[in-house]
Amino acid sequence: MTYPELSQRQDPHAFLAEYLAAHPDDVLTVDDAVSADQGVTGLIYELAARGREDMLLCRKVNGVSVPVVSNVFAARRRIARLLGVGPERLHEEFAARAARPLTPRRVDSGPILEVVHTGAEVDLATVPMLRHFASDRAPYITSGIIVAADPDTGIGNLSYHRSMVHSPTELATSLHSRGDLWRILGRYAERNLPMPVAMVIGGHPLFMLAASARVGYEVDERAIAGGLLGEPLEVVPTPEHGIEVPAWSDFVLEGTIDAAAYAEEGPFGEFSGYSSNRSTNNLIRVTSVLRRREPILFDVEGGNTAEHLNLARIPRESEMAEKLKTRFPDVTAVHYPTSGTHFHCYVALRQRRPGQARQVMLGLLGWDPYVKTVVAVDSDIDITDDAAVLWALATHFQPHRDILTADGLPGSPLDPSSTNDGTTSRMGLDATRGPGFDGRRIEISADALAHARQILEPSTPTGGKHA
Repeated sequence: MTYPELSQRQDPHAFLAEYLAAHPDDVLTVDDAVSADQGVTGLIYELAARGREDMLLCRKVNGVSVPVVSNVFAARRRIARLLGVGPERLHEEFAARAARPLTPRRVDSGPILEVVHTGAEVDLATVPMLRHFASDRAPYITSGIIVAADPDTGIGNLSYHRSMVHSPTELATSLHSRGDLWRILGRYAERNLPMPVAMVIGGHPLFMLAASARVGYEVDERAIAGGLLGEPLEVVPTPEHGIEVPAWSDFVLEGTIDAAAYAEEGPFGEFSGYSSNRSTNNLIRVTSVLRRREPILFDVEGGNTAEHLNLARIPRESEMAEKLKTRFPDVTAVHYPTSGTHFHCYVALRQRRPGQARQVMLGLLGWDPYVKTVVAVDSDIDITDDAAVLWALATHFQPHRDILTADGLPGSPLDPSSTNDGTTSRMGLDATRGPGFDGRRIEISADALAHARQILEPSTPTGGKHA
């Protein structure tokens, strides 16, 4: 079935086909059967071990009835391509588009309404889920974006929440971030009412990126999705509660969360690299299952993978870069390294006066509740290279004078070293050269490097990648 009245630019299936055609060398297509029990995870971790960030398309996954796409967000260059820019302009472009939100456009129909099951027809066994890690309690939905709205203002909210099957009509989930969705749930609880929700599984990658945007309570991330897309997000109402979800979604689960209902979930492999059972143990009662006639499972790989981290840190970096550069014009770059999960941040600056790096680090440590350690370096250090930052730390940093700490601050409850309520301490390391530094960096001439590249440059491979 075709939908000429809808924008094909918002169809995740069209995105996949177009990206395969334009960048076949950036997609690993696996035609052999892969297990739903850690098979996709195994491929992604093995790719990472080889220094590869390919988007992954598994056409046949034993245990689920649909193709699986994963690792979409593993590469910054791929996310930048979604926004039509190079990686060096990723933060700037994301921030600019997010600052131009567009109200969603309600439409009468869309692919997500092709198959609708309600009431006694609901069976969560029909919803594809993968087991990502051997330590996981069960197969999990990792790309599920919960949509809800404030009961007073009607302003919507999007947020990611890991979820597993609790019964044929119920999901166990965690709202451990205790963000806006937790706040909305509290407002429903004050009224002794369950909170209507819809979980979107599979949407255009820019919609998925918008769900991670760091915005105020009064901002609906569906409008941010419109800003990222450059056109209003096309939405349809769910059958029972009229929650507006993307018309091009692959799966939508509609239901309610009752603040008083309890369902155990976890452990699950989290971004810290540890299996976490810290959870709010909330229960979603599912009353409707919507899907496309021929859906794809757009999975988000969990754990401390580049995909899992990038999905959250690109919006976080963009926000921090904008704030810091506005307040401190000498800041040149901000980067959250994969090695530090969400707990480390590197910042580069042109330090023009003593104490400037400390001021910048205090800003970061105060603005971002997840960051525990900030390393400040000079603007000539490549902060996307851990080795370069560690070299600056080794040669510029003196512990007795270049460290600052603070404790008793709120952090992430998923940090295994924090207290159970997420309280943590924070540290800034000034690895800038500072005034009076005496040293000259070694140099290699451009001619010598160019000649070396001519000798060592491998032949360029052609064609796509298949397994």
